[in-house]
Amino acid sequence: MKENFIVAKDSTYQKFEVLKTNRNKRYKYNEFLVEGVRSLKEAVAKNWNIKSLIYDKNNLSDWAKGMISEVKTGENFVLTPQLMKDLSGKEDTSELMAIIEMRQDDLDSVMLSDNPFIVLFDRPSNKGNLGTMIRSCDALGADMLIITGHAVDLYDPDVVISAMGSFFNLPVIRVEDNNDLYAYIAELKKKYPDFKVYGTTAHKEYPVYNEDFTHPLMIMMGNETMGLNKAFKEYCDGLCTIPMDEDSYASSFNVACAGSIMMYEVTRQRSMR
Repeated sequence: MKENFIVAKDSTYQKFEVLKTNRNKRYKYNEFLVEGVRSLKEAVAKNWNIKSLIYDKNNLSDWAKGMISEVKTGENFVLTPQLMKDLSGKEDTSELMAIIEMRQDDLDSVMLSDNPFIVLFDRPSNKGNLGTMIRSCDALGADMLIITGHAVDLYDPDVVISAMGSFFNLPVIRVEDNNDLYAYIAELKKKYPDFKVYGTTAHKEYPVYNEDFTHPLMIMMGNETMGLNKAFKEYCDGLCTIPMDEDSYASSFNVACAGSIMMYEVTRQRSMR
């Protein structure tokens, strides 16, 4: 394993910085920067391609030393304590960071369960909401999360951090062309005759607890500001809502909160079968 020592903010260090801050450069290199014990553990456990590890050689726990010795990388980078502090996004400087290769977006690569449960998030515009949605999908048994339209960057450090280790456990697929999505759903409906697509709305439609979520399905969650786009609404087999207290000042739920409630209802109904 090759070690490169970085003692100044040279071109190599600057690449680390742009992987954290520049969406376009992340996609140019097809890499992203990750820190945090949970995230790194799960990335290794789920066989993501760890291209390099970054660390201060004089400030390593036994866990970090074990990662460095066991994880196969092309090359690692040894930074000074100050450079590690400047690069880390944490108040307490991370002892270990990693450069990880992005995964290709391929709907057909995701192995679905016998009773598929898929969540779609249309044009997410908030990093924290996307990270929370990933975490909830993972916690509540979704097969995958699909992201559509112009959205925040899936590989932004804030998304990865807010999703915690779930980022590396749950398949998340970005779909740029809605026609590709419709073709995929059509194939699912051929394979699973009772497959249905449900949209969510803040308007008073059918209460979520009156819908049958025990069969194969996809739930479509809308953008934080504009909701689910019209084309998706028209494509849905049904629209449902989460009833709110009549005296409530709030007119809608935060999208990540609403998604979690919807997903819980799916798992609740399925557990009662």
